[in-house]
Amino acid sequence: MGTNMKVLVTGVKGQLGYDVVNELEQRGMEAVGVDIQEMDITDAASVDSVIRAAAPDAVIHCAAYTAVDAAEENVEACRKVNADGPRNIAKVCKELDIKMIYISTDYVFEGLGEHVWEPEDECLPKSVYGQTKYEGELAVQELLDKYFIVRIAWVFGVNGKNFVKTMLRLAESHDTITVVNDQFGSPTYTFDLARLLVDMVQTDKYGVYHATNEGFCSWYDFACAIFKEAGVKVNVVPVTSEEYGAKANRPMNSRMSKDKLTEKGFERLPSWEDALKRYIAELKSL
Repeated sequence: MGTNMKVLVTGVKGQLGYDVVNELEQRGMEAVGVDIQEMDITDAASVDSVIRAAAPDAVIHCAAYTAVDAAEENVEACRKVNADGPRNIAKVCKELDIKMIYISTDYVFEGLGEHVWEPEDECLPKSVYGQTKYEGELAVQELLDKYFIVRIAWVFGVNGKNFVKTMLRLAESHDTITVVNDQFGSPTYTFDLARLLVDMVQTDKYGVYHATNEGFCSWYDFACAIFKEAGVKVNVVPVTSEEYGAKANRPMNSRMSKDKLTEKGFERLPSWEDALKRYIAELKSL
């Protein structure tokens, strides 16, 4: 396969899809980027005709309904995108015998305790978002043999909204910002993740993986690091999740093991601190 591969990427307008298309093109592969205008993933007929017309060697499915709090009230809309969407794509991938990468999330886990989640651990999602993403995983596993499920967390990239941009924006108008200090995990820089996904899609090392930048932190630690790296002076106050009071239940423990990447010969992502440093420099250069 290698460099003459053709890959269809969904969610090209989002932060991950955007970086994946760039990475494919930089490696001399053919990328077909689609978003809702070109292919509505909730419409099986649209998915069928677009994928058949593109005739790719693989699909990297980055599109998702990611408004975690809004999902609690828009269950059906969320399920259509996160569960029916991947099922529609997987059906066509099965018929055309092409491989699929489905991007999933740390929210599929119960998110309690302090241990590090392995890809094979039991999934017990505690939110509508997590539940629908897990249903998407199940659909892919049920229909396909040639699949990669890649769980990521705390995503940030140049093309889209994310925690880093939100923090920097808030600091412009606030001298004090409260951030939760009891949810732990790892940030994921889409630029680094895109490299791994393109490495992965060229192999047949199928299965479920975790792929975040290396190292663990709390959202509070992450916020402090963002301001330090950006040279922004602001008072960051740690609070508990309960005090913060978001609508959706968020995992307290999103520490995920990336050992499987190493076992399968994939290069792991750099540390989250290193990723943040490069990202802030990139934002400043824009």
